[in-house]
Order: sequence, then C-alpha cells, then structure tokens
Amino acid sequence: MQVTDIGDKEEGKIWHRKPAPDKSVFITVVRSGKQGKTVRFLHVTFDTTGESFLAGDHHGNIYVFDISRNRFRLVQKTGLACTSLAFSLRRTTEFLVALADYSIKCFDKDTKQLVSWMRGHEGAVSSISVHGSGRYAITTSCDTAQLWDLDTFQRKRKLNIRQSVGIQKVFFLPLGNTILSCFSDDSIFAWESDSLSCKYQLPVPEQGPRVYYKAFAVTRDGKNLAAGGRSNLLHLWCLDSRQLVRVLQMPAVVRTVRQLHFLPDSFDGGASQTLGVLSQDGVMRFINIHTCKLLFHMGSHDEAITTATVSPSGRHVVAVMDDGSINVYNVHSLNQDLNKPPPLRTAVVSCCEGNPSSNITVKVRSEAVQRPAKSFGRRARAKLLRPPAADSLIEDKENELPAGLNKKRLVALLQAFGEYPAKYRMFVWRSLLCLPENHAAYSSLTDKGLHPAYLTLHDKYPIKSHKLQRGLQRVLSALAHWAAIFGETEYLPLVAFPFVKLFQNNPLLCFEVVATVIVNWCQHWFEYFPNPPLNVLSMVENVLAHHDAEVLQHLVDCGITSQLYVWPLLETLFSEVLTRDEWLRLFDNVFSNHPCFLLLACVAYVTCCRAPLLLCSHKQDFEYFFHHRNNLDMGAMVKESYRLMASTPAAIHPRALLADFSPLTRAQYPVFNHYPEVIVQYHSRERERIRQQELEYLRERQAVSELRADCVLRQASEEAYYAQQELLQQAEDQRRHILAQEEEKLTQQRTKLGAMKRELKVKELRLLDTSRRRFLTHQQQLRTSHIQRLDRDIGRKMDLREQETAAAVQDLEIRQIELETQRKQLEQELLKEQERVGREVEEEVEVRMRRDERDEEEHRHLLRNAETNLQALEESLAEACQLGLDRDWEREVGQRLERLAVDGERKRERLAELHTETLCQQDRLLHTVRDMHGWKWDEVMTARAQLQEQTHPLYSANTGYSLSIAVSLYTHTLTCVDAYSVTQPHATSAATANLRHSSSTATANLGHATSPATANLGQAGSRVLCLNSPSPPGSTSTNFSLDRGRAQLDSGERQLMREVRELRQKLASAKAQGGRGRASDSAASSQAVWSSPFIAQ
Repeated sequence: MQVTDIGDKEEGKIWHRKPAPDKSVFITVVRSGKQGKTVRFLHVTFDTTGESFLAGDHHGNIYVFDISRNRFRLVQKTGLACTSLAFSLRRTTEFLVALADYSIKCFDKDTKQLVSWMRGHEGAVSSISVHGSGRYAITTSCDTAQLWDLDTFQRKRKLNIRQSVGIQKVFFLPLGNTILSCFSDDSIFAWESDSLSCKYQLPVPEQGPRVYYKAFAVTRDGKNLAAGGRSNLLHLWCLDSRQLVRVLQMPAVVRTVRQLHFLPDSFDGGASQTLGVLSQDGVMRFINIHTCKLLFHMGSHDEAITTATVSPSGRHVVAVMDDGSINVYNVHSLNQDLNKPPPLRTAVVSCCEGNPSSNITVKVRSEAVQRPAKSFGRRARAKLLRPPAADSLIEDKENELPAGLNKKRLVALLQAFGEYPAKYRMFVWRSLLCLPENHAAYSSLTDKGLHPAYLTLHDKYPIKSHKLQRGLQRVLSALAHWAAIFGETEYLPLVAFPFVKLFQNNPLLCFEVVATVIVNWCQHWFEYFPNPPLNVLSMVENVLAHHDAEVLQHLVDCGITSQLYVWPLLETLFSEVLTRDEWLRLFDNVFSNHPCFLLLACVAYVTCCRAPLLLCSHKQDFEYFFHHRNNLDMGAMVKESYRLMASTPAAIHPRALLADFSPLTRAQYPVFNHYPEVIVQYHSRERERIRQQELEYLRERQAVSELRADCVLRQASEEAYYAQQELLQQAEDQRRHILAQEEEKLTQQRTKLGAMKRELKVKELRLLDTSRRRFLTHQQQLRTSHIQRLDRDIGRKMDLREQETAAAVQDLEIRQIELETQRKQLEQELLKEQERVGREVEEEVEVRMRRDERDEEEHRHLLRNAETNLQALEESLAEACQLGLDRDWEREVGQRLERLAVDGERKRERLAELHTETLCQQDRLLHTVRDMHGWKWDEVMTARAQLQEQTHPLYSANTGYSLSIAVSLYTHTLTCVDAYSVTQPHATSAATANLRHSSSTATANLGHATSPATANLGQAGSRVLCLNSPSPPGSTSTNFSLDRGRAQLDSGERQLMREVRELRQKLASAKAQGGRGRASDSAASSQAVWSSPFIAQ
C-alpha cells in the first residue's frame, strides 16, 4: 500500500508507482501541515464519470483527484472547513461547497473562480443533492431544506418545519422529478419537484423497535430505498408499491448506521443489489440485499472509516479514515472469492409472519464472522486459530464493551496519556457506562412533563442560557419521575449540571449518564435522607485517618467535620473546585475504575491540599476552600487516588462496602429504591400538604389582596374623583381667566389686524398702481417697438414696391417704345405698300387707258352707230346694275358690321367675365390684407383710387392708338379709290360713296365697340386696382405681374391688325373684279353702251 503525502503542493501525481490491480487499497493520501501535524480530510465526492473526486480538508482547501490520469490539483482555498461537497451535473467543471459559516459556494475547478455565493441557512449544511438534469439543487441542514436554481443561483423554495421535528435528509430521486424528505420522527414524504406538491408518505412501521433514521440510500433506478439509524436494523422500502418489503438485521456489534451506499453494477440495470453499510465501529460492510450474504468489508477497528463515497461506475470507493487520511479502494479486488467470508456463517433468512408490513426479516449474526487477513500485496496465508483458554475468555468477556472497545486497553491508554482523546471522550464514556439508550422508556418519562418540584428551578438556580436551563429542568424532571426521592433531593441539580452541560444536545444520553452515576457512584447516599450520607462520609474519613492523620486531627481541632470537607466535593462531583478540563480528566478515571474511586479522589484532594488546609483555622475559611477553585496539580491528584486505591487496607477500603459497576438495564430502567421510602413519602406528603397550605394561603392571600386592592382602588377612586373635581374647578377658573385674557388679547389682535389690513390694503393699492403704471409703460414700450418695427417693415415694403414700380414703369416704357417702333414700322410698311399699290394702279390705269384708247379708236365708230339706239337702254341698264351692286355692297357691309358687333359683344362679355374674376380675386386679396393689416385699410383704399386714376389714361391711350391705326387704313383706302377715280370718275363715284359709307359705319361700329369697353374700363377704374400700374407710396397691397395687362393689349392689337388685313384683302379682291368686268365690257361693246365697272370688294 502506497502512501502519498501531498503536503503544501498545489498539484502533482497521486502515486509514483502504479498500484497492483489485485490490491484492495490503491493509495492512501495524507496531508501533513506545519510542525508535522496532519491536516484532516473531511468530505469527498465523485463526479459523474467516477474517475475523479473532490476532497476537502478542515483548513478549507479543496483538491480534485483524477484517478485515470494519476494527478491531483488544488482547485480552491475557502479558508473555512467544508461540511458537504457535490458536483454540478450540467456544467461538469463546477462544484458546490457547503462551508462552516452556513453558506454554499459554487466554484469552477478549471478557472478556480467563484461562480456564485448562496446564503440562507441558519445551521450547518449536512448534505447537497443535485437533480439529474443539473438544473436544481437541494441543501439540507438540521432545521430547514432549501431548493436552489443552479442557472440563476436563486432560492426557489424553502422547507419549514416545527422545532420539535428535525430534518435528517432531503434529496432528489434518480431518473425522476421526485424529492424525498426524511425527518427525525422517521416520517418520509415524497414531493413533486416541479409543483412541490406532496405525492405520498411512506407508512411508519408500527411493529418492532424504532430505527431512528439517519442514513439513506437509493438505487440508480429510483425504485428501492434503504434506511438505517440508531439501530442494527435496516429497512428496505419499495417506492413503487410504497411498502416496507424487507428488514435487515446487522450483527450486534453494529449499533448505529452512519452511512448507506448502493454499489452500482454495469449489468444490473440500475437495480443495485449490493448495499454498503458504514457503522459506528468504522467498518463498512457490503451485503447482498437479496441473498443476504456479507460480501466483503472495508476498514477495521484500528483503521476506522469516518465517511465514504462510492463512484457512479462502482469501481472505486473513497473513504476518509479516522486519522484524516484518504483511502482509495478497488472494489474488484475486494469482491474476489478469496476475500469473501463464509456465507453459511454470515446470514440466516427467516420468514417474519407477525409483521404484515415486511415480507422477510434478515438477521446477520456476527459471532462467527471471520475477517480476511490483510495481504499488503502478498498472498494471503491460511492460519489455524487455536481456541483460547477459559480464563482468558472470561477475562476478555468482562473487559469487552458494547461498542467493540476493550476496557483493559482503554485503562492502559488512560494511564499512559492521563485522559481520553477529547474527540472520542463521549464515545468512550458511552462505551464504559454501557448506556442502553432506552428511547421508549425515556420518552415515557419525558411525556409526563415537568415535575412540580422543578417548576421553579430557575429561581433557585438561575442559568444564563435558556437552552441549558430547559435541559437541566427536563433531566431533573425525568429523574424525579423515575424515583420519587429525586424530587426531594436538593443537591441533585448540582450533581446533574456538569453532565447536562456536556450532553446538552442529547438529553437521552445525559439522563442515562446521570442515572448511571447515581446508581453506581452514589451508592448509599440516600440511606440517611434527608441528611448527608454519614456512612459514606465515614468511609472517606477512615481512609483519610489512615493515610494522613495529621490533616484529620487539624480538621477535628478546628471543629470541621466530614460534612464540611467531603460532602461539598461529593454533592457537586468536584464541579465547583475543578476547571472543565480537570473535571473531564478526573471523570475519565472515575468512569474507568471501581465506583470507590470517587471517594478516594476526595481523600486525594484533601491530602494534595494539606499545606493550605493546615494554615486554615476558621470555619469560614474551610467553607470557602471547599466551595471554590484552588491551585491543584490534577495529575498528582489522580496518581494519589490510584495510590490510595492500591494501598488502602481492605478493612477500611470503600471497595468492600460498595458494589461493582452495574449498567442500566435495556428496554426499561431499573427500579431505584435505595432510600428510606417512609421518610421520602413523609416528605412528599408534608411537601404536598405544605404545598396545599401554601396554595390555600396564597388563595386567601390573593382574596385578601383583592379585597384590599378593591378597597384601595375604591378609596383611590373617590380621592381621585374629589381631586379631579377640585382640579376641574381650578381648571375651569383657570380656563375662564385664560379665556378672558385670550378675549382681551383677541380684541387687541383684531385691532392690530385691522390696522395691518389697512396698511396692507394701502400697500396693495400702491403696488397695484405701481404695477399698473409699469404695465402701461411696458405696453407702451411694446407698442412703440411694434410701431417702429411696422414702420421699418412698411418702409422696407415701400422701398421694395418703389423698386418694383420703377422696374414696371421701365418695362412699360420699354413696351411702349416697342409698340411705337412696331407702329412706325407698320406705318412705314403701309406707306411702302400704298406707294407700290399706287404705282401698280397707275401703271394698270395707264395700260388700260392706252388699251381703252385703242379700243375707243377701234370701236368709236361702232359706238357712234349704236350710241344713238342704245343710249337710253344703256343708261337704264347701268343705273339698274349700279343699284344692284350698291345693294349687294351695302348688304355685305351690313353683314360684316353685324358680325363685328357680335364679336365685339362676345369680347365685351369675356372682358366682363375676366373683370368679375379679377374683382373676386381682388376681394379675396383685400380680405386677406384687411385681416393682416386692418388698421391700414384707409391707406390701401387711397392707394387703390390713385392707381385707378393712373390706369385710365393708359387705357385711353391704347384705345386711341387702335383708332388711329383704323383711320390710317381708311385714309389709305380712300386714297387708292381717288387715284382710280381720276381715270374713271363716273364709275368710282358711287363706289366711293359706298366705301365712305361702309367705312363710316365700321368706324362708328368700332367706336361703338370701343366706347362701351372704354366706359367699362372707366367704370372699373374707379373700383378696380390696375395690376400694371405702379403702386402708390405707402400702399401695402401685393404687386402682381404686368403680363395680364400686356396680354389684353396684345389681343386688342392683334384684332385690329386682323381687321386691317381683311380690309386690304377686300380692296385687292375689288380691284381684281373691276379688271375682269372691263374685259367683258370690251367684248360686248357692240351690243351695249360703255360704262365704267364698279369696284367691288
């Protein structure tokens, strides 16, 4: 077996030489600290793979050991001892640590960082259970269990219980969402992990002894539950049927089950059959729950196991040993046939017919169990064991203790070290005193409640700790219910107090220890009740007289009896004169020896303190000495006690008068009657009678006190009434005086208030006037600034309008210049055309005149012949033709004038519509301007009138220009006609008259058409603002574009030019018809009189 000391290393190898596969112990890991002291490991836990495990020591260091890689590593230093460890199933690198400060921390083993810190427990966390999904975890302490969410590390729920019922363990079941909670009253509840609703409760076995569950184990499939506790019985439950299916009885050497673990197997489908049981003797036994065979075991009395855990694969078991080291066991090598005990001598299976709740009861007998010899790597050798001698068997049987300890070896250990180890002292005492732990009997005593004799214990023995006070009261009441004399013994609290202080967390053990001390070490104490035990004091005095006569003689000379120097030591069991450690060392020796050792210890105390005792001479000094602590060598006192025990003669030795040690009986406590029952009963009756008299006296006293109190209250009420009336009268007078003073003050205050109101009113008026003036000034300034701003705006707008007006005037002037230029060009063209037409007419006239002259010469002769005959006919025919032509010309001119009148009327209507639309738009514009600048309306109207006056001359000028063009055209036409009439005076006279008549008619019609438009424009000018006129100064109206007026002028100009072209065309057509007429006349000159043709249009 290899031993690895990791010391202060943070990482390294677990073993330096690979262990042999057939060795049961792979490796032993220890950690030595400073000065060679061993640092104890406390808890271990495997991860999900089963190849690595965590280990925490009491310095707060957490190590991870990887068996497959042969490496260990320090992953965290918490600074506090851990109370539980667990791996997180979801995040495999994280683990949970419960610390001694009641907190839980989550660390990452790779990064060594703190992931979360959870608080909420008020006691040490004993276990941590993680759900199969890794989402939740349950932490359990003695008073509560809490459910945590490992994703958010927040507490979800908390299990609260009554103080009388403690929690043993709360854990998740594998492969499910069920939580099992186990309590100290052996009740087991199953809860749904999602809704936390109770699913079921396992029935508590009614038959058989109570087990007091402390350890639990569940198979991997979650179907079977094993439970054990302070008994050698194991209960096996089927969680599917919720019934107790089997009870396993371990050997008698197993009295308490510390831990239970199912050993997994790869081929069992999760229904594990091997159960590991760790008992109080430090041995972990593995049994088959179906065949009821003891398969193998680990540990021994010399190498006891404190705690152990099994890997999920079932290949390894890691155990924390009693010396603080860690042993890694190989399950395969332990489970070989060589190491199996004989099956026929291990278990006997018998049917249990009387227990309906269990089918099979298995009894495991340990008297023939043979442990395998340690191999240490060598092949085991079979040894023949010879039967021991009968004397040695009897001696061993006497020295054998219930917990597997040997009294002879314990005494030798005590003599070598002077005391038992503090860690195992209570365990050794329980073994030495052979405490039966009769839970049922003790419960029957405590169920009776507090004894009347100790109801007022706190008055006589006040204790600061309420818990210690209640524990002492409970133990004394149980003793009083056990034996009546203990209710009358006044010094019993002094005897029981040190044990109550030691066993305050276990009242059963405390009661049994005190009862064992009373039965064995307080023999013959109650024979002289209620006096001190004179016989016991005489035994001590005889021993003192034999070994130190000088001290005894000094005590006798000073009048000091054994009741002053022995009895104070015995009735307090040395608790007043010794310290805690000294008292514990003394009772290590007292419990390991004969009951007479206590009496000899009293003698040893006196002899060891002989020097200061010889110096005392007063009784008060002796009383003080034996009731207070003194300077004493405890080792010397113990040695002196052993010397006295060995050298005291048998005649005076207390061993001869005191019986040997006798433990308390099991199931029921023995009857204690070593006292004068008559005296005790008399004392009881007297105490009861006195108590009844006291109660009667108290009742009478209560009644008298009530009457007295009633009288006092009545008298006090009357006195209070009269005093109250007097006070009320005084108060009324005082109030009246105060009211008068208050009324006077009120009058003065009202006067002052009126004056203040007047002053305030005047001030208010002044302030109002000032504020009004300030407001007016402010308004005036605002208006002035507004007016100035408006003036600036108006000036800016006037400047803009003047600029726009100047630009418009310039545009108008340019337009007039252009129109004048166009007029002059037109006149020039007309003059050119007139000259050309005149030349053409003159040439044609000359041609025609020459042709006429030739024709006249040729036809003069003919004409002269026919002139006479046809002259009259020709004249009449010419007149008729002339009249017809005149009528056709007049009719055509009339039709054209009518069409011109219709066109003029239509133009006037269109002009009126445009005028109406312009008025509507101007009205809308004026409304908008009026809304914006209402107070400028008068100026706008004035500017509008000025604009109308300026527009009228411009329109008249345009109209006159059109008339001048028409007149020029008329004049040109007349000139052409006059030129033609020079050659044809008779023919052109009528045409000229008709032309003049039509021209005058057209001129009149044009004047007619123009005059209404001019009149309309004149009328509109008085109320319409011309958009092309310049804006008057100060006007705020909006300027429009001048294109609208120009468009109207252009349209009128184009109309006039069209009429001129029509007249020119008519003139040209008339000339052409006149030429054709002359040709026809020359052809028919023989038949008609020559006449000048009429120039038609």
